Amino acid sequence: MDRTPFFIEARALLGGKLTQHQVDRFNELLDEFQGQSPGNKSMTTSPVGINLITSFEDLKLTAYLCPANVWTIGFGTTVYPTGTRVKQGDKCTEAQAKAYFTHDLKRFERAVNGSVGVPLTQNQFDALVSLTYNIGEGNFTSSTLLKMLNAGNYRGAADQFLVWNKSKGQVLNGLVRRRKVERELFLK
Repeated sequence: MDRTPFFIEARALLGGKLTQHQVDRFNELLDEFQGQSPGNKSMTTSPVGINLITSFEDLKLTAYLCPANVWTIGFGTTVYPTGTRVKQGDKCTEAQAKAYFTHDLKRFERAVNGSVGVPLTQNQFDALVSLTYNIGEGNFTSSTLLKMLNAGNYRGAADQFLVWNKSKGQVLNGLVRRRKVERELFLK
């Protein structure tokens, strides 16, 4: 849902400008009141999920090309919180990488919370956020996995994790391992 009209009104009511903190807070509140999954409210990733993601997204303080040929930095960040894409030659500190990760994680949590229409366990949510962190919101929201899940076919959805094992048409061992771990967590 396009939130632009809301933010235009909010800016007008608050004197013409919003801080990034205010925008983030409004997004959190809107997520809570719109499009949340029944029974899920606004789930957040547990330490198990965070450890899963960071175990596959190695910390890199200098920008590098990931297997999908996208410039990446930190714990898999491809777009900075400002909306600017990571580019060749970029560097960051460990503290910045952690801040980027926190920002990215909230974005992917919103994507899962906003598109899943069935109740989830914490393990299922963590597995879905890990997947979405890796494949992106667009791929997740248009996936057969999500369609099966929203139809109540949890087992079918679990099996769909294994489909997401390629980059540029080539099966990657790292993705095979990651999808296996995510699927196992989803089924726990």
